[in-house]
Amino acid sequence: MKILVQKFGGTSLASKELRSRVCDIVADAKSAGYAPVVVVSAMGRENAAYATDTLINLVKEVNPEPLPRELDILLSCGETICGVLLANQMTAQGMPATFLSGEHAGIVTDGQYGDAHIRYVKPQRIMECLENGLVVVVAGFQGVSDTGELTTLGRGGSDTTAAALGVALNAEYIDIYTDVEGVMTADPHIVENARLLDSINYNEICQLARDGAKVVHPRAIEIAMQKGTPLRIRSTFLDSPGTYVSNQVYTINEPVKIVSDRLITGITYTSNVVQITVAQDNADPQRKTDLTVFKAMAEAGISVDFITVQPTTLMFTVSREKAHRAEARLRELGLNPQMEFNCAKVAVVGAAMTGIPGIMYKIVEALNDCDIDIQQAGDSYTNIWCLVKQEDMKKAVQALHDKFELGNY
Repeated sequence: MKILVQKFGGTSLASKELRSRVCDIVADAKSAGYAPVVVVSAMGRENAAYATDTLINLVKEVNPEPLPRELDILLSCGETICGVLLANQMTAQGMPATFLSGEHAGIVTDGQYGDAHIRYVKPQRIMECLENGLVVVVAGFQGVSDTGELTTLGRGGSDTTAAALGVALNAEYIDIYTDVEGVMTADPHIVENARLLDSINYNEICQLARDGAKVVHPRAIEIAMQKGTPLRIRSTFLDSPGTYVSNQVYTINEPVKIVSDRLITGITYTSNVVQITVAQDNADPQRKTDLTVFKAMAEAGISVDFITVQPTTLMFTVSREKAHRAEARLRELGLNPQMEFNCAKVAVVGAAMTGIPGIMYKIVEALNDCDIDIQQAGDSYTNIWCLVKQEDMKKAVQALHDKFELGNY
């Protein structure tokens, strides 16, 4: 049995007409000899009736700090509603289907509400359904803990569900359907000449995803990479092969091609970032401000990024959603954090940039030419980040894309 996992995002499932297009894609897969397992997100985006953000806002109207367990129960409803509708629509169109929740699909997680990690998958029930000729529709984003509690997998959780099922079922491919053609060299909504990448390796796409590219969640890439299961990032609305993700590219009657690292793969960004600066008290070495600050953030469940530690100053960033909580916690400790709102992180990503001189020079030159101030910078062996003002973000992405000539074929 050739199993194909197909994941569809909320924009692909927002109406009966769009779900009909999804049914056609699944029918084509069956005609090609695959046994499809379809993973669904909640329908639509914010303000849509059953979208995840809509449900979050609904409960926050009555409690600004929702109960984590109860919030997970509510949020799982979006995928459940969508999955039930799609299974019924497939069946009505002559393609027998069944719906399974995360628990029914055998997805077992840890007990971390809101951001659970999948511990293992028991795919027996899915296999039984496939052997009976059914298309299996699975609710993404959700699972069940060892103690029987419903959990959700956090942002991008449906991608993670698809990857975990693809690995557990030894799928031929994991297809991630979205509203863009595939992985681009930059966000096409910002950069008009952003170019589709026909193929990319796991390392490159993981770095792009971690630095803000939204086509697939990095946790899904890491799971697929464990068994080398290929992913295909495709558009629901275009008849295009999309982007092939693997460390190998197979072509008929040709030698196996190894997908090598590019010097610069793409430009990504993360908006709505807040920079926090805290002064260190050198006169009192026992105070250990850096240890105090980062311990406080960890205990408050606040993820920090873009960390700079200097003898007199600590600098780091948090998401806008966590900024006020971070500020309040720091003031409780007697500190006076300086909050710089309306920032954005722009990243130049390239898995082969290590040891290549001149990359940072080009970045600084490109931003200086556009009168864009760099608030903070950092790097790893695969990327260089710059913190800029939110108002300069789009201009910075375009400038860097042009500087590295990523729009050229």
